[in-house]
Amino acid sequence: MGSSCSGVSMLVLVGLVVNSLVVVAFAGDFYQDFDLTWGDNRGKIFNGGKLLSLSLDRVSGSGFQSKKEYLFGRIDMQLKLVAGNSAGTVTAYYLSSQGPTHDEIDFEFLGNLSGDPYILHTNVYTQGKGNREQQFYLWFDPTRNFHTYSIIWKPQHIIFMVDNIPIRVFKNAESIGVPFPKNQPMRIYSSLWNADDWATRGGLVKTDWTKAPFTAYYRNFNANACTWSGGASSCASTSSISNGTWETNELDAPGRRRLRWVQKYFMIYNYCTDLKRFSQGVPPECKRPRF
Repeated sequence: MGSSCSGVSMLVLVGLVVNSLVVVAFAGDFYQDFDLTWGDNRGKIFNGGKLLSLSLDRVSGSGFQSKKEYLFGRIDMQLKLVAGNSAGTVTAYYLSSQGPTHDEIDFEFLGNLSGDPYILHTNVYTQGKGNREQQFYLWFDPTRNFHTYSIIWKPQHIIFMVDNIPIRVFKNAESIGVPFPKNQPMRIYSSLWNADDWATRGGLVKTDWTKAPFTAYYRNFNANACTWSGGASSCASTSSISNGTWETNELDAPGRRRLRWVQKYFMIYNYCTDLKRFSQGVPPECKRPRF
């Protein structure tokens, strides 16, 4: 981490921040909104379509995808991650188009040994190119309760949020030659899979299959977004995009303070500061203000 502070003061600050927020609570229907796409019966929808689970064992993981495609909007999902010794496992939750020049907006949760924190790995792909990783520890145990993970995708920027707290902003920097995902509609995907060749301590810690099956849970999906069908958007014009309620989710001064707090105390990797990796100079978007 970039800095440290006492556990007590962190908890007090987290409490103040969380208590100041409106709780996001939706009730999507997984039968209506998603298809279980792989893993045989390892993916399940139950509680009348209100709850979905993915499981991983030695034979296979599992996954699902949205029935609809989206082009801009706000996507919310509540997840409860694999508990206990989750080392080697990855729970991925992301937006993506298809093909070699696809766009993608990623949340990936890298499992760890019992008692060690999950790593939240984020990335943005544009025209098939990623390499824009930022990683974070979370300020809570993501396996004990459900927490809301949100993506706000607008023509101007992408905001990653956890429990309505912004953790990362990727701004549109097309003016300086950086591609931005704005032309390819994307589906929502999630999967639980074995990645013990890299996920935990660079692959040093392997999956303990005696703890299988590993299971993650999903609920309260909501998409306040422009859907894409038949080559057209449900948002008829850019003006209707601008008038969408999710369009008001700009970072105000309190939002910028929360973003700085997360990036100061919980960010553990930022590609923009990895001078060893980018010895010839960091990517151009890294030279612009972060907040």
